[in-house]
Amino acid sequence: MNARLRSTVANLGLIASSLVVVLVLLEAGLRLSGIAPTRFANTARLRDGQGWLLLDCYPENPGQAFDVDLRDPAVRARYRAAGVVRVDAVASRAPFAVEFRYNTLGFRDVEWGDARPGVRRVIVLGDSFTEGWGVPEPDTYPRVLERLLNAAEPGHWEVRNAGSRGSDFPALDAAFERTLPFHPDLLIYGMVLNDVDRSAEVDARQLYMNDWILDQSHLSSSPVPHSRSRLLSLVEDRVAAWRIDRATSAWYRDLYGEPNRDGWRRTRQRMRAMDRRLRAQGGRLLVAAWPLLAGLDGRYPFQEEHDRVARFCAEAGIARHDLLPVLRARPNRDLVVHPADRHPSVVAHRLAAESLAPAVHDQLAR
Repeated sequence: MNARLRSTVANLGLIASSLVVVLVLLEAGLRLSGIAPTRFANTARLRDGQGWLLLDCYPENPGQAFDVDLRDPAVRARYRAAGVVRVDAVASRAPFAVEFRYNTLGFRDVEWGDARPGVRRVIVLGDSFTEGWGVPEPDTYPRVLERLLNAAEPGHWEVRNAGSRGSDFPALDAAFERTLPFHPDLLIYGMVLNDVDRSAEVDARQLYMNDWILDQSHLSSSPVPHSRSRLLSLVEDRVAAWRIDRATSAWYRDLYGEPNRDGWRRTRQRMRAMDRRLRAQGGRLLVAAWPLLAGLDGRYPFQEEHDRVARFCAEAGIARHDLLPVLRARPNRDLVVHPADRHPSVVAHRLAAESLAPAVHDQLAR
């Protein structure tokens, strides 16, 4: 072996040795600092046997908004007496909860009755954003909106919550039908981007762990094993997150693109029909456009889809109120109920209600 080759081999060996030392130091530094891929203990859901009562349970209480503490024996006893099962088992791992009580219409609200004379009735239709997933009932945006309206005109407003978790079109049609006999002066449809009717092919592509609303890829009942390389685990986690984010973003964009052309067409027809039927009985429709709570502190990744809904509403003559501007100024961590659960927080619900109150006045003044 000539001198030049020996020098090259020696240099490569030195580089390889240095790289090994750097990797070992990085691994040691990560372990000493406790840095590992983000994992959150699994959430839980408890129900009674009749479907009138539900508890969403979380292992942490980051915003101090989860107002039911299952660590309290008296609280657990109360829910056991109400027919909720597995309370004690869940309390040990996910003790912070939010209560949901449903009326006979299936909505998180008191029982609805006839409208009172001199009182304007607003009904808010929507999915889990409107129902208030992860938020105590008094803090949901329909309830906050009612307080704001009545603060200006005491006793003149009634706001009913017709939100139902998991309801997209066509399921939203069924919820809408249940609202019509109560003759709202204004129906607010709290629209979220994943509400659209979907073709079978597009629907089959949705993986709930790859959702911009529930980040189930970071929910786990077990941490990263101690024996596993922290550095390798972090690299794998970031690569997986990048792939998931890309695939999920593409799915949301396809909801409004060519792959779901027929589903988006059916959604537009359904929204036109809602507007037409409300007008026929003397009411009005207002679309409250919720953004996904991702990337709001930077360039919103779904601006084009958000704008597509806005263009449709303008062409159809349907009133629309955009909630993106009022939410955009806040850090994402303030707007979600939990790091792995990107439903609107108490803060986001309050901001939405404050933004909607003038729009409600404007629509009913026309």
